[in-house]
Amino acid sequence: MAHYKGPDPKREQFRRYLEKAGVVDSLTSVLVSLYEQPEKPNNALEFVKQHLGAVGQTSADTEALQQEVMDLRQRCARLAEENKNLKTRVSLQWFLSQRKCVKSRDARD
Repeated sequence: MAHYKGPDPKREQFRRYLEKAGVVDSLTSVLVSLYEQPEKPNNALEFVKQHLGAVGQTSADTEALQQEVMDLRQRCARLAEENKNLKTRVSLQWFLSQRKCVKSRDARD
């Protein structure tokens, strides 16, 4: 006859730690999502890895990141326009300097 062992205090402490840290809820959420997939992915571990990172992000995090992306895209567009303008100015200055060289050579001849 098997003897009943009470719960291991170390295991219980670790379980409470994982629950308190939100690990159990996150894992449960990802595993439920995997279970509810109509077509199971070929690599379940990769699915868990990808979705586990998304579980911890709140909508505020997502909104902040989306705003940052929009800001960076606008900045990139401004810098690209500025770069284009500067290249045009440099080309124009180069052209004018070449023209001066030709005129001064012609004046000497």
